[in-house]
Amino acid sequence: MGNLRVTDLPARYNAAETFIDSHRGVRESSVAIRCQGKSVTYGELAASVDRFGNALRELAVGLEQRVVILCVDSPEFVYAFFGAIKIGAVPVPTNTLLTARDLAYILNDSRAVAIVVSAPLLPKVLEIRSEAPRLQHVIVAGGDEAKGVLSFEKLLAAASDQLSPADTTPDDTCFWLYSSGTTGFPKGAVHLQHDMVYCVDTYGAQVLKTTEDDRHFTVSPLFHAYGLGNGVFFPFAVGASSVYKPERATPDLVYSLITQEKPTVLFTAPTFYAALLAYPEQDFRYDLSSLRMCVSAGEALPKTLFDQWKKRFGLEILDGIGATEMLHIFISNYPGKAKGGTSGTPVPGYRAKIVDDDGAELGKGETGNLWVSGDSCAAYYWNKHDKSKAAFKGEWYVTGDKYHLDADGYYTYEGRSDDMLKVSGQWVSPAEVEAALMEHPAVLECGVVGAKDKDELVKPKAFVLLKNGKQPSEALADELKAFVKGRITPYKYPRWIEFVPELPKTVTGKIQRYKLRERA
Repeated sequence: MGNLRVTDLPARYNAAETFIDSHRGVRESSVAIRCQGKSVTYGELAASVDRFGNALRELAVGLEQRVVILCVDSPEFVYAFFGAIKIGAVPVPTNTLLTARDLAYILNDSRAVAIVVSAPLLPKVLEIRSEAPRLQHVIVAGGDEAKGVLSFEKLLAAASDQLSPADTTPDDTCFWLYSSGTTGFPKGAVHLQHDMVYCVDTYGAQVLKTTEDDRHFTVSPLFHAYGLGNGVFFPFAVGASSVYKPERATPDLVYSLITQEKPTVLFTAPTFYAALLAYPEQDFRYDLSSLRMCVSAGEALPKTLFDQWKKRFGLEILDGIGATEMLHIFISNYPGKAKGGTSGTPVPGYRAKIVDDDGAELGKGETGNLWVSGDSCAAYYWNKHDKSKAAFKGEWYVTGDKYHLDADGYYTYEGRSDDMLKVSGQWVSPAEVEAALMEHPAVLECGVVGAKDKDELVKPKAFVLLKNGKQPSEALADELKAFVKGRITPYKYPRWIEFVPELPKTVTGKIQRYKLRERA
């Protein structure tokens, strides 16, 4: 297990002590956050966290009461997150692109007494405020004080910058993250005070090896488990700095920020690496020389993207798999040992196994269900007893992913359990068909799902988004089918190809296959 410090945590422990308070008197003037050209030092960060914690106390927010955070990537997100944790309240970072209906669901399911919201997102909160009877305080960051709404900045200014952490234990609730259900309403995964430290001591120490000289830049948003680690708890554990962008990510913006802010580690999802690679090479004026590492998670990284990125920028993309329920990445590739097309090997501190539907372990090369064990696992799903029992089996978390171990012991993604297709009596991984299609020079992105033929048999169908300048045609569809047949086992080729102007995606860039299934 290595020397994981989680076991050494004192009986009384609050996560804000590790990520905020430990820097007091050590690196007060070091930069913690760079956002839109402005810096926040570790001293300013600690003062603002304490001020926000005190402001919540003044509003009578108490131990274990939930505070929803609906903020763009910004310093205010962090002040709200750790300010709540420090008083023993429970922050609930929430997807900024949620529909008003889903936001109302989360406010009521969590029984949140307060919400911190970035000004541009305030209308969505006001629209459903009357539907959330327990919500007492709407705190707006970066906006004017409107009727019935509190100003984040005024609350900070009026509060003391001295706050002692609440009397919590390592096993107290720390924060919740709602996992985007592929079906039905999201589930609140309950994370404990020791979970972030566990990720820091495992993935942070063994794979990223972040030091105070590093600068993290996460394109994946902070409200997402992946972004929360990348941009908040990994850098703040060691006194590194973090680059935030409140704006929507575009290749231009991201390349500009890398050039200006000189981050050492870039984090994003495969879809966005594809967008970065689609950016023209001629007259390319950006400088990526500061990067020592690129990380990918959120969905499997196709080998072609791995190869193209390495060829163009000389950098490996370290693909890994994490989960909201596990908080961060638990299987990963390592610098210098990355194998394109795989998720890598288990991070020290985590165990993984591939089992059949009865829970019996499978041998190398056999496709089965991925289970993982490690101490950053969520305690349970809030108010979802049956779903908790199905997902958490003793120390094991059932990921819902299909994997196999290759000959070298690398974990290789085969698709979601609910996305896998049985074609001609054999499993077909949509991810494998997508990876083959992606190798064709005309294809920018694609999603593969099962569709029924005239005999009601399931066969693969591909929705394909072409690169700029490529025109859909019957001939191109036939060419793509033949292309896939030549690359993977022929029965797996897509029987239908539908050219589309865009693919439905989650905010984190995953293709929503269930929406494609509805269309198919």
